[in-house]
Amino acid sequence: MKVTVLSGGVGGARFTRGLLSLLGERAHVTVVANTGDDLWLHGVRVCPDLDTLMYTLGGAVHEEQGWGRRDETRRTSDDLAAYGLGWEWFTLGDLDLATHLARTELLRTGLPLSQVTARLAERWAPRVTLLPMTDDEVETHVVTADGQEIHFEEWWVRHRATLPAARFVQTNLATAAPAPGVLAALTEADVVVVPPSNPVVSVGTILAIPGVRDALRTSSAPVVGVSPVIGGAPVRGMADACLTAIGVETSAVAVARHYGRRPDGVLDAWLVDERDADAADALRSEGWIAGAAPTLMTDVPTTARIAADALALVGALP
Repeated sequence: MKVTVLSGGVGGARFTRGLLSLLGERAHVTVVANTGDDLWLHGVRVCPDLDTLMYTLGGAVHEEQGWGRRDETRRTSDDLAAYGLGWEWFTLGDLDLATHLARTELLRTGLPLSQVTARLAERWAPRVTLLPMTDDEVETHVVTADGQEIHFEEWWVRHRATLPAARFVQTNLATAAPAPGVLAALTEADVVVVPPSNPVVSVGTILAIPGVRDALRTSSAPVVGVSPVIGGAPVRGMADACLTAIGVETSAVAVARHYGRRPDGVLDAWLVDERDADAADALRSEGWIAGAAPTLMTDVPTTARIAADALALVGALP
């Protein structure tokens, strides 16, 4: 059984860990990761979502944060600050910095990001094929209501998405190509899963890579998504600010409609939390396959059950 997951960072990584717990050796899982949050910092290439997936699935993540390495120290960032350098709101841990240094060294030898990611993942054995959405450098910037343009990470981490966003600008997106293996992972899958990741700047960015949305629309695999919104609020982070910026209501039914139902959209089925059962009813009345169940990912066994509920909607349980 081949399963492909379109993932952002924390939410997608935790969902995929539960999916792996459910499926065990019965499936080959490919994760296509958002790289629109990537940035250059201190001369190294930082890929937040790729690293969160790698650390989480490899058993090295800081569980309380959901990102970064456990047992982390910040001596290098502190010393940079003593020189008056660096961003106090975005510090790289010492262990995490080693990953970024390794990535940058490999990139500078001429290897594309997909090959570099495979090389780094060898250490962590994440039990998935981990693919960046593209080998091209794509960065998400936020144009604020007052006309200022800043990197998404500055808006998200420094300002906690409190600056009203007028729109998102993704550099090089129109000319980016899917990384090797991405389109095949969509067209050859037995099922494609959209986990509870940010629908605008994570999954939305993956879908905006030329060719990806078309491949998903025409794939013979059923596509099932899990709502990132429970009871009118995002499960994690400030996804509501992203949705507001593009004029989408923060609700389970509105996010489903934002993705759309195939063949015009990208989904076949949508799993919402039991608190949003009315959303499932509304979608079913429109012809969707929809279900409601507890979807809060509190631990791995609970997340495995959520994954089972999602796959069951499209008859994809092995």
